[in-house]
Amino acid sequence: MPFPDELAAGVAVVEYDPAWPGEFAALAERIEAVLGDRALAIDHVGSTSVPGLPAKNCIDAQVRVADLAPDLIDRMESAGFRCRPEPWNRTEVSFGETCDKLVFAPPIGERATNIHLRHAHTPNTRFALLFRDYLRADPTAREAWGAFKQRLAQSVPDLADYGQIKAPATTLLMLTAECWAADSRWTVP
Repeated sequence: MPFPDELAAGVAVVEYDPAWPGEFAALAERIEAVLGDRALAIDHVGSTSVPGLPAKNCIDAQVRVADLAPDLIDRMESAGFRCRPEPWNRTEVSFGETCDKLVFAPPIGERATNIHLRHAHTPNTRFALLFRDYLRADPTAREAWGAFKQRLAQSVPDLADYGQIKAPATTLLMLTAECWAADSRWTVP
């Protein structure tokens, strides 16, 4: 759930903004300064990482780490990032496996972001990268996914409801992504 300062009037899915990669790069530099070598990789994930894909104007960063030790929370919070407390921001199921994670909101007043800390070699890390790379590679899937999200946002203004309705469609999308991964011999970068 958003923190009170993040609440907006409904869900807005906007056209792709070519500024998003630069905004991610600036965010990644900040994360690297905070976590140092604890960040094994910092990936731009989610819809804003796919050129041409409409998205909510929220940058998603995935930080691959060796472990989710409590000091990571301390480091991120000391830099103003806020650890999201909900259970679904602590675990997620990817490819049938429950995986731990931590999700951080931006400091108060900063642009909308979600920073996902995940173990480097778990299914949820792979899921985020496969989602991105599949939609980057397949223009038909990208166009259909964008149109679906735009229609959904127009008819479902509540963020929680939007996410709940989008979840089963994401599962279907990822089934086609898995076929693409097998056919193209895609591996985690």
